[in-house]
Order: sequence, then C-alpha cells, then structure tokens
Amino acid sequence: MSRTIEVVVSSNGDIQIDAIGFKGTDCERATAYLEEALGIAGTKVKKPEYHKRTTSKHQQKIGG
Repeated sequence: MSRTIEVVVSSNGDIQIDAIGFKGTDCERATAYLEEALGIAGTKVKKPEYHKRTTSKHQQKIGG
C-alpha cells in the first residue's frame, strides 16, 4: 500500500490530518511538520495500524 497524507479542512475551519499506509509511530513522524505548520493541537485518534510494528531487516556477517 502506498503512503498518503490527507489534510481535510471543514467549512467551520477544523483541520483533520489522516496518515494512510503508515504503521507505528511513522505516521506521527510523517505528519509532525504539518501539525506544527498548521498549529494543530487537537485530539489524536490512533488507528489500528498505529499499533502494528514496522519491520526492518538487519543482516550481520561474521567471519570472512
């Protein structure tokens, strides 16, 4: 799934940022600059994807 950040501004000026396709804290890192730039200090709702772990692969070669 591709990663997308949606910013929705309602008719009364409320702003909602939705990070789609991110797992764990990656969504918070991806949207932090928008929250700061837009001055958003509202409620954060963590979707089920937030609680999924991101996986990274590390390989180590020993010997030669």
